[in-house]
Parts: sequence; structure tokens; C-alpha cells
Amino acid sequence: MNKANAEIWIVDDDASIRRVLSRALAGAGFSVRDFECAEAVLGALDQVPAGQCPEVLISDLRMPGGSGLDLLERVRARLRDLPVIIMTAYADLDNTVAALKGGAFEFLPKPFDLDEAIGLVHRALEKSSADASRTNTSDSTSLIGSAPAMQEVFRVIGRLSNSHLNVLLIGESGTGKECISRALHESSPRAGRPFIALNVAAIPSDLLESELFGYEKGAFSGADQARAGYFEQADGGCLFLDEIGDMPPPLQAKLLRVLAEGEFYRLGGRQCMSADVRIIAATNRDLEQAVSEGRFREDLYHRLNVVQLRIPPLKDRRDDVPLLLDHYLQRAADELGTSRKHLGRDALNRLVAYDWPGNIRELVNLCRRLTALVPGSEIRVDDLPFTSSAREPSAAWTEPLRSWARIGLAGKPDDLLPEAVSRLEQCLIEEALKATGGQRAEAAAMLGIGRNTLTRKLPHAQGGSD
Repeated sequence: MNKANAEIWIVDDDASIRRVLSRALAGAGFSVRDFECAEAVLGALDQVPAGQCPEVLISDLRMPGGSGLDLLERVRARLRDLPVIIMTAYADLDNTVAALKGGAFEFLPKPFDLDEAIGLVHRALEKSSADASRTNTSDSTSLIGSAPAMQEVFRVIGRLSNSHLNVLLIGESGTGKECISRALHESSPRAGRPFIALNVAAIPSDLLESELFGYEKGAFSGADQARAGYFEQADGGCLFLDEIGDMPPPLQAKLLRVLAEGEFYRLGGRQCMSADVRIIAATNRDLEQAVSEGRFREDLYHRLNVVQLRIPPLKDRRDDVPLLLDHYLQRAADELGTSRKHLGRDALNRLVAYDWPGNIRELVNLCRRLTALVPGSEIRVDDLPFTSSAREPSAAWTEPLRSWARIGLAGKPDDLLPEAVSRLEQCLIEEALKATGGQRAEAAAMLGIGRNTLTRKLPHAQGGSD
């Protein structure tokens, strides 16, 4: 229900954030109170009558005194149905999972678009959060990322933290699908049970059945004793099946039976076995196309694809590259027992511009290589192994532009420069909107222009959120 004059409370130690957000919400017809710290909010809750409590609370994550997560826990203990929106400029997996498992309605990354924030308040008012449960957070797999695409991954992990649903991860090789599957497991109710990972493509097809379902003594030559398969080992926990698209058709049918009935037979066995296993599958293939071509069972696809999570390639989250480099250079130094290397400015810019065809796996290996081989403490451009393949502004895109200009100038046009500028602006704006998930304010900030300027330059058919 969208309530007129609903009472919205804001808590943030930054007075400018409180002022701007308060004005925007008041302009949207809400009644607004703002506070500079968690204790002030709790004190106000002690004073107001039950019928005058806030209907939505918007809290910063990091504040002097009590954090937004502390406030969330204490407020939810009093007002379990109160929707709480957590704002932060430090969105990561652990904070996102902790907030959503703690009962937060949503995570609002800074800097945010005011219209987006107002829309989120409307949604919070319309949707009851009575079914959100408050649980203690556990140490989850650490994932790094502040790009919008990764923040969406974090949100999905948080939303699934109380579920046993099967998940299908789709993404290029090296994007960290196993790491994300571990995070899904460690933030789930099965966290205390086994997590078993199997790369389907790495096991010969004639051995894959025995690896999954186990075998009895004498089932084949060399089977000197019975062995439990991965399903039995993962009972009560999670089985991660990487490269599921490479599973042979006969095994697809057997996997489907386990998912449908929870029962299977060991190879050479007659006793029906059972296992309660959550499946997280991953692929870098187009499974829908494989289904249409008859290479992958449609019924199995639907069993696996209960929740689909797309993992962005590193080239689509360039803002995260400096964070990842910093993290893995330190880890490489720790692994090798040596001093940490630091990236020079030009080398860092080159790495941010690089397209990373091997994704995070390539980045991790590069950090190890540079830490082991680069003399001194600073990594320079000449130390990078792929300087010629990085995106160089002076060469990679200007040569096609020069060719286009030569052809255009041969016709002696009057509007060549305005056309070139217009096309360049459209390319930059479209790519910035893709990088920010369609958020115009964030895209404008990336390009160093105002949101109104970006909106004015958009083609009429171009989408995006105001």
C-alpha cells in the first residue's frame, strides 16, 4: 500500500546526505525526520507513541557510534515489520548478506539517484517485510566488487540466504563461479554441512557416473572396495557442478531422477540410496540453445534453473579492477613470503583498460607472476606481459576514426565534426549506461557530466533510470 504522508526516518552522519534526501522525500509527499546517529533514532523510538512510529527507516551503514547493521538489529527487535533500507558507499558481499539476512528491505549503494531512492521507499511501503527473519551472520566467502553488476550478485546471494533452492550460475570461464557458489552455500541454512565441488568437464564420461553416485565393490575392474560418490558425500549440504553443459545425455537422465526423487543407485549396486543435496550448477555455455538442439534435457534444465544468476565478466566491471589487484597482489606477496608490489599509475591505468579475456583467474595469476618476477617494489607498464593487447587510446580506437575521417573528408562534407562528436558521445553514454545497469545519474558521474546533460543527449528510444 502506498501511503500518503507516510513517516520516513533517515539516519546518516553526513548532514548533506540527510538534507538532500529529506528534501526529495518531502517533495514526494512524505513526512520526514532525520537523525545523525543510531542512538538518536533509538531515543526517538522510545518517545513516540506506537501509532506514530516510522513506516520506513533509511540508515547509513557506517556511522560513528553504532553501525547501520547494529541499528537494523535493534530496530527490528522492536519493530519487526518495519522496512529498513541500508545506504552505503561500501557495498560488498559480507555487508549485503548481513543486511539482507538481518531483515533489511534493500541495499541502496551510494552515490544514488534521488528518484531511485524515492521509488525504493514506495516499494518498501507497498511490500510487507514481515517474513524476513533475523539471523546471525556467518563468515562467508569474501567476494570483492562495488560495480553495479556485482552488487546485484550480492543482493541475490543475500536474498537466497534462507533458502535451499537450486541455482544456475551463468558466466564466462574465470569469472569466479565456484567462489560465488561457496558464498551461496556459506550464507545458507546448509552452511555447516559439506560443500562438494566437481568440474563435470574435467572427468572422463566413463568415470563421471561412479564419481557422482559411487560404486560397490566389484562393480568394475579395480573396484576393490565400495566408495561413496559425491551425492552421498554432500548429503545435507551442497554439490557444485561446474560446466554442467558438458554432462553426457545418459547421465543427465540419472541426475534428473536424483533431483526429482532424491534417490539413486551406486554403480553395480542394488540398494536404493537417498541424499538431500542442494545443487548449484554453473556453465559458460548457452544451455537454452543446447536444449533447443537436443543436447541438453529440457526437464533437467528447468530443475537446475530455479534461480538463474549471471556473473559479469571482468571487462564489464572495470571499476573493480583496482580493488581486485590490490587484494590479490597482497595475497600473492603473502603466498610467496615476499614484500608487496605496488602498481605505478600508468600500469594501473593499462590494467583497468585491459579486457581480461581470462577474467579474475587471469588477474590472480598475473598478480602472482608480477610479484615473483618484477624487480623492485613498483610495477611499471613495461613489466606487463600484454602491453600491446591493452586498450590504448592513442591507437586502438583512433585509427578507425582516422580512416572514417579520411573517407568523409574526401566528400568535403560540412558537418563531419558535429557528426563525429555526436557519435562519440552516443557510444560513451550507451557504454556508461550498460556499465551502471541503466542508472543515469551514475553513468553521468562516470563521464564527468550532469545527469540532465546526459538525458538531453540520449536518443529518444534509449532507456535508463532517472
